[in-house]
Amino acid sequence: MQDNSFETRLRRKAQSVNFVLQQLLASKLINSELKEVLRYTLESPGKRIRSVLALWSCELVGGKINRNAEIAAAAIEMVHTYSLIHDDLPAMDNDDLRRGRPTCHKAFDEATAILAGDALLTLAFEILAKEIDQPTIAVKLIGELANAAGPSGMIAGQMADLKAEKTTASEELLKYIHINKTAKMFRCATAMGAICGGADEKQYKCLFEYGLRVGLGFQIADDILDVCASSEQLGKTAGKDAKASKCTYPAVVGLDKSRQLAKQIADEAVAVLKPFGPKADTLRQLAVALLERTK
Repeated sequence: MQDNSFETRLRRKAQSVNFVLQQLLASKLINSELKEVLRYTLESPGKRIRSVLALWSCELVGGKINRNAEIAAAAIEMVHTYSLIHDDLPAMDNDDLRRGRPTCHKAFDEATAILAGDALLTLAFEILAKEIDQPTIAVKLIGELANAAGPSGMIAGQMADLKAEKTTASEELLKYIHINKTAKMFRCATAMGAICGGADEKQYKCLFEYGLRVGLGFQIADDILDVCASSEQLGKTAGKDAKASKCTYPAVVGLDKSRQLAKQIADEAVAVLKPFGPKADTLRQLAVALLERTK
């Protein structure tokens, strides 16, 4: 009997994202040494949650996953991977391990890692400009991704995160950091999927709100895991947030309240999907699964 569990469906979608990434990278005329670095980072065994969110959001509103959604998912993964490469650099989080493998600057060198991150960020927008089949959709997708990943989103959150190290942060600042650093990219994923699927305004708004809540819940769960899980479980260095005096939910509000907040936000994400009815059950399962993950 075919296994159709949520975990299996998630894994299959992640594999489909990997296939598209491999296709796109193979099709580009890129220096062989640089292509090796990009392949190393993109083929690291990530969860592909943001990419899968784009695919499932498209499927929810459009009835199926189309090529535009696959390109959007690949673009999101490229931007996410670039952010991890740069986060791990000595000037940022200075980490040696990512996705169970040596970080890019450890596997190669620091300058190469910087250039690889730059290449992935640029390549993400190139594929949206060239591979999306309708110019109006391409422009919308480029706008969503630029807004989420740029100075009004992920970069703003990362900047605030660095400035908050070794300070007594408020819960308000903490929420600002995590909404911008993490949640807006999740919101971008569901929004891009909605656009690719031809969502109407109401559907788009529902998925937009769902993505933000799922992203914030994911980050709270990530903060908790950094305290409670091992490096082997995480595939990255455990306990590094506390060591760096990072502004995290456990550090600011404690573990118990962090768990309560994560549950509350997951419940809110599930509730936002009510207008879709049973068709959105997979996205509801994802909100809960992200809360309960162990790595």
